[in-house]
Amino acid sequence: MKKIFYGMVILAMSLFLSACGESAGAGSNGEGAKEITIGYFPNINHVAGMVAEEKDLYTETLPDGTKVNYQYFPDGSSFMTAIETGDIQGGLVGPGPAMNHFTSGAKINVVAAGSTGGTVIMARNGANIESPKDMAGKTFISPRVGCTHDVQFETMMKEEYGITSDRIGGKMKHVTGKPATYASLFETGKVDVATVPEPWASSIEAEGNGEVLVDTPNVAYGETLPAAVFVTSQDLVKNNPEMVQNIVDAHKQATEFIQENPEEAKQIATKKIKDITDQELSQEVIDNAWDRIEFTYDVEEKHLQDFANSSYDLGFLKEKPDLTGLVDKSFIE
Repeated sequence: MKKIFYGMVILAMSLFLSACGESAGAGSNGEGAKEITIGYFPNINHVAGMVAEEKDLYTETLPDGTKVNYQYFPDGSSFMTAIETGDIQGGLVGPGPAMNHFTSGAKINVVAAGSTGGTVIMARNGANIESPKDMAGKTFISPRVGCTHDVQFETMMKEEYGITSDRIGGKMKHVTGKPATYASLFETGKVDVATVPEPWASSIEAEGNGEVLVDTPNVAYGETLPAAVFVTSQDLVKNNPEMVQNIVDAHKQATEFIQENPEEAKQIATKKIKDITDQELSQEVIDNAWDRIEFTYDVEEKHLQDFANSSYDLGFLKEKPDLTGLVDKSFIE
């Protein structure tokens, strides 16, 4: 089923839920909050957010009477803006946007991971691409310029094949778009290759519009880099660490539930993705996507620093990054 109104659905939900968040009166540091908002993306790397919402885990760990809202984001930039403005108090986002905003001066902390893996490089049928070395002169798509999946793909292409994007004078054309639209873009021939988060890679496979060019283990940082990290503001960590601990405790419970109950977690993910994006995923797609992902809340600053160095090497960051102070593991230890 093709997603036509995805952007409108996300925008409408975001506006509505943003309004809910603003009525909380919590401010950016959440002091005295009786209402909080948690954010995440509708993809498989963010299943912990879906499980926590479906199982109402945040309500269980937060003080009695706290109302919990959820806001769904189409990309990392809008998520990070919501964290910085205090419209949301925490949630799951790709490491790329978190690191980019931190190095630009955003006062945020990564307090846990959400998952690793799940990035797949897909080639369009009929694009005459047998291996990544055939990418010169071709068009690839990622969710955003400099997003996690973009950096993974461009790092691999530069380091292993010596091919870069036209953004930095290379021979690959780069465009951006929502992952849920990639199958239709393949079908119409508008792009040749996509760097795709799950479950959209498995969806493309199932629909027969493309095939795997590079699977998760062979993409740069494919199995070490957190595909999703749990982010909150430094103000909240400083002024209301109890709230942060309560939020992280719920996130840990959600992650452990996924590890112990994968089939039920898959059902929750399928339902939530359909509710949010109006796209129904088959059992085959969910199973295939699940095999490419590990759900964990553990996070290592070294992996994020290595990835950030790649972002700098590719010109996404103007200054060589120093991520000292970004990760705070105290809430998961």
